[in-house]
Amino acid sequence: MPHIETVAPEEAEGLVAREYEKAVRRAGRVFNVIGIQSLNPPVMRASIQLYEALMLAPGPLGRDVREMLATVTSRELDCFY
Repeated sequence: MPHIETVAPEEAEGLVAREYEKAVRRAGRVFNVIGIQSLNPPVMRASIQLYEALMLAPGPLGRDVREMLATVTSRELDCFY
């Protein structure tokens, strides 16, 4: 597996530190999908906003169904992370 440089939580500053803190509050840790974007904080923030819009915003599907669809899609696409 290739090594991808990221900003470690203890070294994070500014926007990255704030997003890491939110991630820990939200999920108990900083998942790789967030950390992998840490070298480009504006992209990281936009990605999180997209996730929040897709998974947390009001809509016809509950969060559980949205998570299930994301999991099934990832599995079908052979995503490993």
